[in-house]
Formats: sequence, C-alpha cells, structure tokens
Amino acid sequence: MADVKNGAQHIASLKDGRQVYLDGTLVSDVTTHPAFRGAVASAANFYDIQSKPENIDWMTFDCGGGRRVSRAWEMPRSYEQLVSRRKSLSAWAASSCGFIGRSPDHVASCMIGQVMAGDVFENYSPARAKALRDYVAEATRNDWFLTYVIINPQADKSKGWGEQAEPDLSARIVDEDAEGITIRGGKMLGTSAIMANEVLVASLQPLRPGEEDLAFSCCLPMNAKGLKVLSRKSYEAHAVSEWDNPLSSRFDENDAVLWFEDVKVPWERVFVHRNTDMCRAMFHDTWAHTMQNYQAQIRLVEKLRFLTGLARRVTETIGTVNMPPVRDALGKLAAQTAMVEAMLHGMEASGSQQGEWFVPNKHMMYSAQVITQTLYPEIANIVRELSGGGLIMLPSSAADYGNDEMARIIRTTQQSPAAGSDEKVKFMKLAWDAVGSEFASRHLQYEMFYAGANFVTRGHSFRTYDWARATAMVDDLMASYDRPAMAPIQWRAA
Repeated sequence: MADVKNGAQHIASLKDGRQVYLDGTLVSDVTTHPAFRGAVASAANFYDIQSKPENIDWMTFDCGGGRRVSRAWEMPRSYEQLVSRRKSLSAWAASSCGFIGRSPDHVASCMIGQVMAGDVFENYSPARAKALRDYVAEATRNDWFLTYVIINPQADKSKGWGEQAEPDLSARIVDEDAEGITIRGGKMLGTSAIMANEVLVASLQPLRPGEEDLAFSCCLPMNAKGLKVLSRKSYEAHAVSEWDNPLSSRFDENDAVLWFEDVKVPWERVFVHRNTDMCRAMFHDTWAHTMQNYQAQIRLVEKLRFLTGLARRVTETIGTVNMPPVRDALGKLAAQTAMVEAMLHGMEASGSQQGEWFVPNKHMMYSAQVITQTLYPEIANIVRELSGGGLIMLPSSAADYGNDEMARIIRTTQQSPAAGSDEKVKFMKLAWDAVGSEFASRHLQYEMFYAGANFVTRGHSFRTYDWARATAMVDDLMASYDRPAMAPIQWRAA
C-alpha cells in the first residue's frame, strides 16, 4: 500500500480549530459548514485522484523513504520531467474544470521555485536559506495545501504602504526576539485559505526604503494563534442545489482577508526579514514567479477548454450550431483555446536548463498572461452571446418541479432539438453558473487581476523580452546598405 495523502486525510487536517468568520459568526468546522463543505470536498478530491492506484505512479513522486507526494512539489530536472509534472497538474485542473484557481499546486510551485534558485537566498542570508529549504522539505513530505497572502489591503493608492493613516492596515513586524518575529495587520487575497493547511505571508507589491517592518516572508499554519480569516460572501452558501448551481456549489474556493493579531512566527519559518529588495527578489530573481504562473496557465488551459465545450453544447441545445455566423464564433473560440495551449507547450519546449533544474520560458509565460487577461472576458462574453435569452429564461429552482402545474408549463416552454426539456434546463443552469452568475462574475475579476493589472503583466513582458535580438535584426539590415552617391534627379515637365 503506497504511502500517499488522500482526501479523507486532507479533510481531517482541516479540523484544527482555525478561526474562520462568515456573516459575523465563527465557523466551528469548515469541512461541514454549508458555506464551505462543497469546496472542501473538491479540494479533498485532488488528493483522492492522486491516491488512486492507477494514478499514483504518474501523479506522485517518491520524496524519500517510500513517501509519495503530489508532483506539484517536484523540482523538474529535465524537459521530460517538466512535461510529466504538467500532465499531473492538468489532471487536477480538469477535475474542477479549471475553476479552483488556488489549488494545492499553485503555491507549491511558488515555493519550489524559490528553492530552485537557492543561491539568491544563500547570498542574502544562509540562515534564512536554510529555513526555506527545511520548510519546503517539511511541506513536501506532508503534501500540504498552501495558500498565500502577498497583497496588502487596498487603501490610498497615492501613498506608500508605510504612509497609510491606519498603521495596522498591512501586516508588519511589531516585535522580535530570540524565538522569532511578531506580526500584526491584514493581508489579502486569501484564496482557498479556508481549506489550506498553511499560508505563505509575503509582499509581492514593491516596498520602499523605510518600509522594512512590512518586508518579511514567512509560513504559518492556518490555525496559528491570533490568525483570523474573514471570509467574503460564500456563493456556495447561496447555491440552491447542485442541480441549480453545479459550479458554485462545488468550486467556490473562497477569498478572505487574513488578520494577524500579534501572531508569533518562529525563526525557522521566517525566510525574509526586514529587507525590501529581498521581498522583490524572492519572486523575481528566483523561479517562484515563473513556476506559480506557469501553473496558472496549465489550469487556465483546462478552464478555456471547458468554456469552449460549453459554447458548443449551447449551440447544439438551441439549434444554432450549423448557422455560419455561429460556426464562425465557435471556430474563433477553438482557435483561441488552442493558441493558449500552444503557448503552454511553447513555454516548455523553449525552456532552459538552469543549473540542475529545467524551467519554462519566462517571457512566453508572461506573454500568455498578457493575452489571457483580455481573452478570458472575451470568451465568456462569446458564450453569453451564443446563449441569448436562454440563460435568463430558467425556472427559479428545482423546487418549481415540485408543483405539477409549474412543471407542465416548464416542460412546455423549455424546448430543444438536441435534449429533453429537463436536460435543457439542467444544462442552461450550468452555463449560467459559468458565465452569468455572481460566482461567474468573481471568476471574471479573478482571471483579469490575479496576476496583477494589465500594465503589470505587460511590464513583465517588456522586461523579459529579448529586445537585443529583435533590434539587432533591424540594425543588421540597416548595416547591409549605404546611401548611394547620386546626382540630383532632373524631372521633365509633362
């Protein structure tokens, strides 16, 4: 029997006394609460998938002593290993149709990316480098589900974080001693925090000199003393049934503000300490930012594939699939989805050996982000356009069928050339949950901004593009010809 984490073990690990608040109330158990239990079950399913006997060999790896863990924690040493790792991550993403953005493989990818450029940490501080290596080894062996909070709460964007009116707005170091640091303040966006084991606390946003109190990186268990999780509205809690809301009832990963009320962090869990430049370097001078966003593109490919399939089913359901304008739209969707998948393969094929590790192409990854930030809203809108009023003209809930007269009217007015009345309603409710519901609106915002605003991702693209090669082509061509010596041209009058 393989020693590998399964879903039941993950659910049990969440019964740890964590402080999650929803609607003004402390949630006693996120695994059974109606606002979270569906998402928790979906998270557990990731581990159930990898622990199936037929999946263990290709979805997990031996991290030592016969212990097998998710390939999310595997640091690829070759192109082939990078691809095999991606196939495992794709299987996880497909199980949620790409709707769980902060799945366990996201922050795991960030953490291994830091270790893969260990010299960056070693040059900064051998003690902090050892803390990072030891922590990642522990997280790997336990196959922990990590989330992160690396953004400060919004306030006055015209001012620096150290200039805000409320000193406790952003998590900062308020004390330290021989045992560790003490932090106080808020951080966001704690996506999937309610179902994670641990949280990485750091600052992706640039910090200025003088903001050293905010300049730290550490990892904490989600039940750390003084850590409070303030959940946003739960779409799962407002899902009438799985039939009415098949996506939001299962895949509402949740987002939250994490509040640190004088939380003590031992030194062995502190990776950056009062260093503003290292807060930047831990993401951008290592492979962390590349690996975590490469994972995001793996997930997004599965999500776009789902939406493209959804669009096709919409047109079959309402009988428009053979209309030339509709086929034009579907052909465009198919090409766009294939383009993103091709870019994913391109990141791998043009990857490079960096010491003992093989990493995806950083610029191609950023290029994909730039394109998909605007592509996702476009694709979602095409699905809405293809669906028309059918997305809105739906029964209020499955309870309508409990009234025989209403059920008769529904079956009379919900017609389709490709499906029965009940099946049409079931499908259109799925389509609405994917592109029209409040859950869908949150996903639109997520895909547009999880990597930063457009100018941020375009800045990454500008910074990483091989401008020297591109401009050299221009310069070489110009150098291949000279201005000829010519006498003035005498033009004859007509």
